Amino acid sequence: MESQRNIVLFVMNLPSGTIAAIRKYEQEFGAPLRIMLLMDSRVRDNKNLATTQGLDIYQSCDFSKSEKIAEALLPYQNQFLAVTCRSEQYMGRFTEVLPHLPYLRTPSTESLRWASDKYEMRKRLKLFDPKITPTFTLVKKNSKEERARIAKKIGFPLIVKPTNLAASLFVSICYHEEELDLALRTIFRKMRKAYENDNRLEEPKIIAESFMEGDMYSVDSYVNSRGKISHCPLVRVTTGKNIGRDDFFNYLQMTPTALKPATVSRAEEVTEKAIHALGLRSTIAHTELMKIDDEWKVIELGARMGGFRHVLHELSCDINHALNDILIRIPKKPIIPKKCKGYACAMKWFADKEGKIAELKGIKKIEELESFHKIDVNKKVGDRSVFARNGGRSVFNLFLYNQDRSNLLADIRRAEQLVEIKVASRTNGTKEK
Repeated sequence: MESQRNIVLFVMNLPSGTIAAIRKYEQEFGAPLRIMLLMDSRVRDNKNLATTQGLDIYQSCDFSKSEKIAEALLPYQNQFLAVTCRSEQYMGRFTEVLPHLPYLRTPSTESLRWASDKYEMRKRLKLFDPKITPTFTLVKKNSKEERARIAKKIGFPLIVKPTNLAASLFVSICYHEEELDLALRTIFRKMRKAYENDNRLEEPKIIAESFMEGDMYSVDSYVNSRGKISHCPLVRVTTGKNIGRDDFFNYLQMTPTALKPATVSRAEEVTEKAIHALGLRSTIAHTELMKIDDEWKVIELGARMGGFRHVLHELSCDINHALNDILIRIPKKPIIPKKCKGYACAMKWFADKEGKIAELKGIKKIEELESFHKIDVNKKVGDRSVFARNGGRSVFNLFLYNQDRSNLLADIRRAEQLVEIKVASRTNGTKEK
């Protein structure tokens, strides 16, 4: 019976804050909700998610065997209310689960494949509107002939990157043939291992595309089962490249922006074109955009929420992103307050160079800033600092909030002045700092 449908199913991960968001909604729903997590038994549960407080049902099975997924879900088939996957790296596994939940509102498996593969995504965007996507090509191998073909079709400068990895991993800009050769050598050598580390099901591929020079923004949107789209406030993105690093990680993400309403409207129009080109429905969509003069182009689009967005939008605008991810799939109208109360940012910190981290200074002092919200430290002294373009992750992530934009900008500047990451590197057998 319909009244029995009270299970919210998560596939492969259960992000922090998710359970609290669902519990908050129970009163409005009118009955207790049950939270279920389905894991692929071939992937080690390093976080021991089975013991998560507040989790009602935990199931694990071999996702490579369709009958095993069906067997795990069958006892609850008439009790599922909604299903979601909150991780880019597990979208391949999400598509394996969806055929076994035919009566829930979900994205199509094909739309998820287009949204998870940058090459397939580009082909769809070009088909619907060539003006919103740069020139691109699939890179088959690293040879002199292939590099010449890429240079002729794309031209320099160009970007090369894997088609299925997130977090700017192995994204490299190349200004000439020698840099293209070096970038492809690195990616071809390391990306298969990176795919394995992310437990990716997809076959590793590389795409090359025109380098777009402009201002980067991104937006998270809610797409209902009929394709109607509601947008969260835009986020201004400053990359490592913007601050003088030879890397493309998202250094600073700040929301809301200072853009004029008409400019925001044009960005949303392009976003909606991209979402509809991929046929996405009943999902959150995360779209990265490049503003070049008065034109907007799509960098990429994913069927997921953007990194740190649940924190940024809650701090700045009281948007419960985790809850809205469920509401759009039930389906219910997502809750988006009309006004924001302040400004929030996330800063992703990498060391200036690669090597073993010898010293981390200033982190404790950051906690004394007026705008300080929280800091997540990912690496400690003795760990290796590796750039994102070479497959590395950030040393730490910092979150700030302030009602006043100028005060937030001041604290961003103070944080930049406080932090110092010393890296020990080897040169001719000796260590240097």
